[in-house]
Amino acid sequence: MTLLRHSRLTTGLLCALALLALTPSAQAQWKWRDADGRVQYSDRPPPPNVTDKDILQRPSNVQRPTVSPAAAAAMGASAPASAASAPGKAASEASSREKLERERKAAEEKQRTEAMAENCRNSQNRMRVLESGVRLRSGTQTGESQPMTEQMRQDEIRQMQSVISANCK
Repeated sequence: MTLLRHSRLTTGLLCALALLALTPSAQAQWKWRDADGRVQYSDRPPPPNVTDKDILQRPSNVQRPTVSPAAAAAMGASAPASAASAPGKAASEASSREKLERERKAAEEKQRTEAMAENCRNSQNRMRVLESGVRLRSGTQTGESQPMTEQMRQDEIRQMQSVISANCK
């Protein structure tokens, strides 16, 4: 009995190891240093304007696509122009701050709109109950419950109307 269990365990272990050996390797990774000196990682080759000395790691059995000399010269000539026209670091930080501020304001506006919609629904529901004529009870300041008088009902209806007009747009 134990011999049978031992052989099954061994067979299972061998099958698992065989499957592990057959699994494909991770995606090919490129690693290079960009024009600003930052290290970049990607599963795609670096842009053609990155020199071979700046490529820090290549995937095995993968060659970088070659660029014709004319295309390289065209890219080399356009690189200074694009670098000069690109916004500076301070400008990009300012635009990212502005973007974050816009996102924060949009989130606040969304939250305010949702709160107004919830107030509108609650007020409309309360108004339906008040106008239905069903007997209601109201709490006093001492915590006791008393039947709602007609005057109390009319006061609360006026209050719900003002809430509805403010929140239901």
